[in-house]
Amino acid sequence: MVEIVRVPVLSDNYAWLVHDAGETVVIDPGEAAPVLAAAAARGWAIGQVWTTHWHPDHTGGNAELKAAGARLFGPAAETAKIVGLDTLLAEGDTVRVGGTVARVWEVPGHTAGHIAFHLEDDAAIFTGDTLFAMGCGRLFEGTAEQMHGNMRRYAQLPDGTHVYCGHEYTQGNGRYARVAEPDNLAIVERMATVDAARAAGEATIPTTIGLERATNPFLRSVDPEELARHRAAKDAFVG
Repeated sequence: MVEIVRVPVLSDNYAWLVHDAGETVVIDPGEAAPVLAAAAARGWAIGQVWTTHWHPDHTGGNAELKAAGARLFGPAAETAKIVGLDTLLAEGDTVRVGGTVARVWEVPGHTAGHIAFHLEDDAAIFTGDTLFAMGCGRLFEGTAEQMHGNMRRYAQLPDGTHVYCGHEYTQGNGRYARVAEPDNLAIVERMATVDAARAAGEATIPTTIGLERATNPFLRSVDPEELARHRAAKDAFVG
């Protein structure tokens, strides 16, 4: 059975350890020390790093992990911005840790070459900074059309698919979602749970596709124009 471990790094990032059959990969290590410690505490050795995009809060630990013996995998479209990649990945490629296979999705918008890792057999997807709990990533290098396409693709996954994203943004995203959809009782109910979890110092990730279908204004946007309106409003939102 694959094991997935959440590792808090930096101020609000999550890196993810994925372990199967004696092999371990870390996804998006913003810094090396916490993930090395989390792996060592379990008797695991990190052999691979999978990177979703080039931003330093997702790649800051890459060099140290590579020096410790890990191979670096990342988006071919961002090879100029990610130092030391050993294997370049594009749409449809597969990567493996133990017996667990992940298929690469190209999901541009937050960055031009952003990718996600879909573990279909394990009902899991690692979305980096594209799909968040009740939110989506800012459009730094792409368009609303691209991000809406990503949301449509994510929405087609089974409801039970677990979503492992890169940040603990749920509470802030949910506050915007309540304003964006004031009559959505599912958002109100979810936020009660989220607020209680955060008050207790607990994480709110992973989420599921089913929860996002019900409560995420970006995933629920009917067209790129609606997503663009939400993105602009969220960027300016204070609440």
